[in-house]
Amino acid sequence: MNIAARVGSDEIAVVYVGQYEDGELVEFVEAVQPPMPREEKWVLMLSTLYGCPVACKMCDAGGFYHGKISKERLFKQLDYMVYRHYPDGKIPCRQFKIQFARMGEPTFNREVLEVLKELPQRYDAPGLMPSLSTIAPGGVDGFFDELLEIKNQYYAGGNFQFQFSLHTSDEKLRRELIPVRTWSFAQMQAYGERFYRPGDRKITLNFALAQDVPVSADDLIRYFDPEKFLIKITPLNPTYSAENYGLRSYIDAEAGPQSYAVVDHLEAAGYKVIVSIGETEENRIGSNCGQYVLKHVLAESKLGDGYLYKIEHLVE
Repeated sequence: MNIAARVGSDEIAVVYVGQYEDGELVEFVEAVQPPMPREEKWVLMLSTLYGCPVACKMCDAGGFYHGKISKERLFKQLDYMVYRHYPDGKIPCRQFKIQFARMGEPTFNREVLEVLKELPQRYDAPGLMPSLSTIAPGGVDGFFDELLEIKNQYYAGGNFQFQFSLHTSDEKLRRELIPVRTWSFAQMQAYGERFYRPGDRKITLNFALAQDVPVSADDLIRYFDPEKFLIKITPLNPTYSAENYGLRSYIDAEAGPQSYAVVDHLEAAGYKVIVSIGETEENRIGSNCGQYVLKHVLAESKLGDGYLYKIEHLVE
């Protein structure tokens, strides 16, 4: 694999555009969390599909879909970033998080499961923490069943992070935001009850929350036990898709820490709520969730608050 282009900064995040031998392009990302050094927390984000068939209304990676990325090519993304910093494969990071979250719904690709099985032996990484976020599509129950077994065998005791991407507590509206067949909340509840074991990390319910999109504790509490599920609310990152659909972020990423009524509402119901605001500079790089640099390259009109870094074109 050659690196066709990259954008960003080692001090924050770098997006790589890799080109495989047959010409296929793929994006992957490495990021740190200032002021913490890389040895404290290092996050790698892999693409699992070529494009994505889902086309969530806030995500620029939707569309362009034409296949699944093989296990070998998934590891090429990882190996490039790992060996760039740690040529001996010894990764001294307290938290070394691998997210299958750059491009593609990971449950559509069973090769992700093979990667999860091999990861603990591939690198010397005591801080390894795989993270899988899913919209919970229908028709891939076998993936979820095997994922549960892999978590218990390889990542027991809190070494795996699992997340349902909900974005709203209104199931009808969720079908508009995520226009494919997905599990109902009742099905997610049933799986979560099987997945969670004492000592595991709580299952995350993620909301990239747009203005005027409901998040009701009354709707959630019927399905998701606060003892087993926590809630993460993030800004809606600047994407072409969000702009096209008129979606605006409920969380003001530029304003810094502040109180939000929805957080108070959810905490009063017993949920642990994390308001996760990363480096806003990542929006300008184009490395945040939902962003896709290749879409920016093809766009005729540009966003004012995202994808502002110059793309460096190269072949290594």
